[in-house]
Amino acid sequence: MTIRLNELHFSESLIRPAHCRRVKSAFEMCQQGIYYVCLRLCKCTSMFSVTQGETKVLKLKNLRPKDFANYTCEVTVRNVCDIPESSVTFRLTNATTPPALRLSVNETLVVDPGKDVTLSCEVTAGFPKPTVTWSRYPNPLPRNSLVRNGTLTLRSVTPADSGFYNCTAVNNVGNPAKRNVNLLVRSMGNLTFQITPDSNKDSESIQMGRDLKLSCHVDAQPQDKVNYTWYKNAALVYNSDSLIVLRSDPDMAPGTSSLEIVDMKFRDQATYSCVANFPGSTVPELRVDVNITQSSVTPPILTVPAGGQVVSVREGGSADLVCLVDGKPRPPVLWSRADKDLPMPTGEWAVETRNGRLRLTNVTRDLLGSYRCQTAPYNGLNIKPRQAQVQLNVQYAPVLDPVFQDVRSPNYQFVTLRCLIQKSNPARVASVRWVRNGEPLSSLTPDPQEKPQLKFKLDPSNNGTYECRVSNGVGSSTCTFNVSSRPYNAEFYFDTPNPIRIQKVNNYSYNLQWTQRDPAATDRIIGYWVNVRTQIDKKEPVKGGLMSYTLTDLKIPVSYEIRLAPITTYSTGDYVSRTIQYSEHHICGFEDERICGFSQDRSDKFDWTRQNHLTQNPKRSSNTGPEMDRSGNKEGYYMYIEASRPRVAGDNARLLSPLYNVTAARGPKGSGRLPYCVSFFYHMKGKHIGSLNVWLRVKSIASVGDRVWTLDGNQGPDWIQANINVNPSGPFQVMFEAIRGSGYEGDIAIDDVSVTKGKCKQENSVSNTGTVCMSQCYCRVKFIQDAGLGSVCI
Repeated sequence: MTIRLNELHFSESLIRPAHCRRVKSAFEMCQQGIYYVCLRLCKCTSMFSVTQGETKVLKLKNLRPKDFANYTCEVTVRNVCDIPESSVTFRLTNATTPPALRLSVNETLVVDPGKDVTLSCEVTAGFPKPTVTWSRYPNPLPRNSLVRNGTLTLRSVTPADSGFYNCTAVNNVGNPAKRNVNLLVRSMGNLTFQITPDSNKDSESIQMGRDLKLSCHVDAQPQDKVNYTWYKNAALVYNSDSLIVLRSDPDMAPGTSSLEIVDMKFRDQATYSCVANFPGSTVPELRVDVNITQSSVTPPILTVPAGGQVVSVREGGSADLVCLVDGKPRPPVLWSRADKDLPMPTGEWAVETRNGRLRLTNVTRDLLGSYRCQTAPYNGLNIKPRQAQVQLNVQYAPVLDPVFQDVRSPNYQFVTLRCLIQKSNPARVASVRWVRNGEPLSSLTPDPQEKPQLKFKLDPSNNGTYECRVSNGVGSSTCTFNVSSRPYNAEFYFDTPNPIRIQKVNNYSYNLQWTQRDPAATDRIIGYWVNVRTQIDKKEPVKGGLMSYTLTDLKIPVSYEIRLAPITTYSTGDYVSRTIQYSEHHICGFEDERICGFSQDRSDKFDWTRQNHLTQNPKRSSNTGPEMDRSGNKEGYYMYIEASRPRVAGDNARLLSPLYNVTAARGPKGSGRLPYCVSFFYHMKGKHIGSLNVWLRVKSIASVGDRVWTLDGNQGPDWIQANINVNPSGPFQVMFEAIRGSGYEGDIAIDDVSVTKGKCKQENSVSNTGTVCMSQCYCRVKFIQDAGLGSVCI
């Protein structure tokens, strides 16, 4: 027996014999009525070891009388993070059975519109009592539907209510029971007829002594239940040697009835009627009359009126395409695209018009092209269609390039502005005007037939916005040029190694660096403005060259907005800005791409990598490295080393902190050098873990490096905090060195690094579980068979 306990989750793979004090297989424990408790370590940010949407199944085999009991599935995390327990109880008896259903109607139900429909799903088996639900495919249940006690009621149904209705019974035992009903609401519309002359003689008119076929078709639901009746001069037609009724004509579309007139005689000239109905239904019948005489039926003639072969319209306007049709009876006209395999603007491949006039509104240029008109094969003679074409010409303003262009040039050099006409309808250019800062350039009279361009010598007086306005008589378009001798803006460089220098207790300096975008595009740059108040004289920049300026006497922790602009002899360039703020006490979680001023050491073998759960390689080694950052956040970043190839044993990666300045020579009360606390979290999981070293580099006359902390080997799956007290004698850097072990399962990671004044405080230590709640939590999933029975598997 298979029991599905709601949507709570349980996996037999978690109940391995190694987990149990009493070593038994899951099957043996099921037989003996043992209940299971599965304990797992988890993080509060990813609390449950189960996946939403999964169904966990408890299978019971070889049932005995004592196995009939109450079974409870519980999921708990022991109220960690205030998450409550969840459980569901199921009673297993000798009457427990899967559900079974019976419908009150046939699987296909045909009804008239306006009727009330009742669909009942009777539960014939199932314990516990199944829950019955109704649904509809592919649409939802109608708004006027009512479901009560397994019965679905539809009020005043319409053809739109047709569809498949599904009844489902569920009691979480075995598979759900399902039954389907195909509801068809009768409907009829669009009754058409066809007159087919003798096809064996390629005839296009009615002729005595030849065969003639009259056909009748109606769009209906259900199509196969339509009844057709033929009348001649209001008298019912019966099969005879000269009149043959085909209830379903195999030569026509399905659901078409035909009346064949064999060797037409003078007496066969009459008015024939076709009536379509649903027998015994309240749906109104449809009727069409066709007068058949030699004079009343003539082949159609299709023409395009004079001057209507080409229709011109401005984009966004309306256009009428006309094809005149004549004939008896006069057939409809079908319109379609002739030169492109595209649908009509309505989305249909062909559009029917009664009078041959097709109206297009809000015309766009993609509608330009040829349109085919042709006679329809119905409501007239069913012969070779007559065809004609109408050309639609959509006129639109010129399309120019560029729409906008920023032009920079040194003063007293010639500048050429070109406005390219990519396409235009009509293609002829009516006028071209050049405008500077809104004022027309009257001295310039270009040839309208040439490519519009303007050439002049740039000087400080004629910088500005130039516009080239091109018209083709239908509309006007503009090319805009922003012409200037102003230099381009500078671009800040954010990867400056160790830009901060501590000067006094609350002061520091910042090394600001930048590059100059395209310095040769304008006049020679002679300096830069910073915050407008101070001018920085610099040597002439080169493209890609790095420039720097040290900002001094900045206060901790004040935020500064720095604005920078290049200067030439004639003008000042655009300003760019950035914000600088330094806070002495800072925990670096590597969330910023600049990694808090940390930098890669160039003397090592390879580099540390910044990563989070979302950027992990899906093919990464599964038994090493962290899944998430120290806080358990999937979006949180950390730094780690990748131990896979091409890395080999002994390769090292070094990460350097910014330079920290020692702001006091001695600690409080003459206790020696001022102590600092280096705190960080490390993750060292894997059977090939190498070693993690922390070095202190003191900057004096020469760099001095001392290893102040080291750890090697597998440390388990958790983030663990380390606190190190250091006493530097001068400005210092902290270096994290990871050394690759003997194999690829040796990824090492660090996160949340901080360097603060004073000794490390014990009360600030964080539990090494790394969860948001700063504690271990347990995910427990268990199936219980009556309290007090069996033993506990942990």
